[in-house]
Amino acid sequence: MSSKPTLTLYHHPHSRSAGVRVMLEELGVDHRIELVDLQAGEQRRPEFLALNPLGKLPTLVDGDTVVTEQVAVYLHLADRFPEAGLAPPIGDPARGTYLRWMVYYASCFEPAVVDRSQKHEPAEPMMSPYRDFDSMLAALEAQLAKGPWVLGERFSAADVLWGTALRWTTQFGLVPKTPLIEAYIARTTARPAFQRAAEKDAELLATA
Repeated sequence: MSSKPTLTLYHHPHSRSAGVRVMLEELGVDHRIELVDLQAGEQRRPEFLALNPLGKLPTLVDGDTVVTEQVAVYLHLADRFPEAGLAPPIGDPARGTYLRWMVYYASCFEPAVVDRSQKHEPAEPMMSPYRDFDSMLAALEAQLAKGPWVLGERFSAADVLWGTALRWTTQFGLVPKTPLIEAYIARTTARPAFQRAAEKDAELLATA
């Protein structure tokens, strides 16, 4: 394990922080898990709202730095521990593609999925951040088809993000289980870090 300062992840396995726990396993760095009982409303307690005013997970504390917003947490961790090789460094030609697909998740994929799940029509193309659901998904699948990973042969934090997101959105029927997407999920979730995170989360819930 790394000797670098301990990180604290405010976490619940049934939230968007599940992927960040996988990310920490991929990095192999010392960290502490602080369970936030969502059913009990612990995310609305004043001490947690002092860290994240929106009361959302994931929330990461790294020393004196608090990082919220799912994609920001991935970006921070990947750059914070470059020795793990989960982010192309500045100057690497792959950096732009990596950033593109990390941000695409938050700016296009999630808004499209939420609108579709709520049966909301997308805004006019000139206003919509994702154009329409089918266009959004087609662009993602075109990138995944270059595989096996988002960056081709290079596994990165983007795959932790997308592997986790596609697993839960397909499980709930929010995204279609196309053969391409199912194969990608299978590759990402077969990684040892995913398996370790799942085992630890099961233990966490069993003892909560």
